[in-house]
Amino acid sequence: MSRTSGLAAVALATLLATAACAKGEDSGDTPAPAGSAGQQVVQSQGAAGPTCTLQSFGGQKFDLKKDVVGFSQSEKEANPFRIAETRSIKDEAAKLGIANLRVTNAQSQFSKQISDVQQLIAQGAKLLVIAPLNSDGWEPVLRQAAEKKVPIITIDRKINAQPCTDYLTFIGSDFYQQGERAADQMIQALGGQGEVAILLGAPGNNVTTDRTKGFKDRIQEKAPGITISFEQTGEFTREKGQQVTEQLIQSRPGTKGIYAENDEMALGAVTALKGAGKSPGQVKIVSVDGTRAAVQGIVDGWLSAVVESNPRFGPLAFSTTQKFLDGEGIPATVIISDQEYTTANAKESLGNAY
Repeated sequence: MSRTSGLAAVALATLLATAACAKGEDSGDTPAPAGSAGQQVVQSQGAAGPTCTLQSFGGQKFDLKKDVVGFSQSEKEANPFRIAETRSIKDEAAKLGIANLRVTNAQSQFSKQISDVQQLIAQGAKLLVIAPLNSDGWEPVLRQAAEKKVPIITIDRKINAQPCTDYLTFIGSDFYQQGERAADQMIQALGGQGEVAILLGAPGNNVTTDRTKGFKDRIQEKAPGITISFEQTGEFTREKGQQVTEQLIQSRPGTKGIYAENDEMALGAVTALKGAGKSPGQVKIVSVDGTRAAVQGIVDGWLSAVVESNPRFGPLAFSTTQKFLDGEGIPATVIISDQEYTTANAKESLGNAY
């Protein structure tokens, strides 16, 4: 699924995202260095059509530097993606002089995230930046935000609601395309033949749905010699990814490839394969995220490729907000451009990983 190049209006050449520290809960990985390496770049801004302005939204202009800004993180920060995402929001707020940033963490509990955001609204938040745990179930928050005309920017996952009415915009990756690109890497790694297992992400959000569909559709289209013989959720966690892979090794010993829908599950799979006495590269692993530990896994021969999903949302979230406050039209969807890490570039690209 190709996307057209972004419109010049939101080509954010001034993005100076900071690379976040990135280590797993139980890893000894060295954090990626701070700097502009790995900054987000806009790929496209959805289909042509109406954009949302402050006037059409019906909101009141506020001072981004002085008024309360709320950021709702969905998952505990044991996952490198979440660590990098929260750090990017905090670092950019500090850089811009946003004095009243309030950050909550739902600890992977959806009911807590709903409560967190409702409390942020009650505390007078004029802007909400939300990393949703689930795509559905946001009606209580949306009603409360609509009453006060609080714009909502969702990042990294979508919510099933109406842009410019229920929320302002979604900023994130093309998850279906990520699945397609992962499939292309798996096809190349396996030479188009063999059994493949999918470690599914957590259910109930568009990331899992789209990464799965994109992968399956591309395999069906381009590699009839590849069979998807196993699918089970690893819930986007390293521990669960290891457990599911241990089951896979017992139940489907002929598996030649594993598509992990995030790096944490891929790293869990590596632990399971090591425990089973497998050699690096004996089972081809392709994943999505771009954590430093996973890219190092390519260098070490355990992973074949990683499709990036860039978590450094701070600069783009706040620059989009300022454009909105300045009266510019904001598209319903802002898609960022993600790179790929392969055996050809992993070693020299470690500094860009998080």
